[in-house]
Amino acid sequence: MKLGPQYKICKRLGSSIFEKCQTRRFALSKERSLENARKNRRRGRGGSDYSRQLIEKQKLRLSYGLTERQFSTYVSKALESKVNPQETLFSSLESRLDAIAYRMGIAPTRRAARQLVSHGHLLVNGKRITIPSYHVSVNDVISVREGSRQTGLFEGLTEKLKEFRMPSWVQFDASTKEGVLATPPVFSDQDTAADIGAVFEFYTR
Repeated sequence: MKLGPQYKICKRLGSSIFEKCQTRRFALSKERSLENARKNRRRGRGGSDYSRQLIEKQKLRLSYGLTERQFSTYVSKALESKVNPQETLFSSLESRLDAIAYRMGIAPTRRAARQLVSHGHLLVNGKRITIPSYHVSVNDVISVREGSRQTGLFEGLTEKLKEFRMPSWVQFDASTKEGVLATPPVFSDQDTAADIGAVFEFYTR
């Protein structure tokens, strides 16, 4: 999926979208952009509801690395469900194999998690899966493939996970390099990169 200039996207949506933006250089560049934005607001050029909703939609879509078509499909299914749409959308996105790998701390970023899956480093219930969007069910066992365990990708994983905070719905044992989706992902504003309510406003306007 072609994304375009990552600095430009991060300035609009936030540095958490790409690891490239999590640097001092980007922080300084963003501060200059914010100062220009403040000047524009003082001149009466404020943002609209549509603009806010679009930004939130793009933040959520890009943080999961989805195309517009893929993301709109997730949203449509959530809106059609008979339970809370926000909870449904969040659970669907977080049940992806790449999202589970990221939440377990196996990969430092969502993008890195997508690459781990695509390159076949992870197993689900002993089966090699190479599709990042693969839906993980409760009690499915996620493990690092035996042939991948000694690679640099997982070097120092035990130490890294000592201070890593996993959400309540996943468990992972660094010593065995094996984990499980313990419960369905639980929606929380703290665990999302965007305002999901605004995302639904965008699609139902």
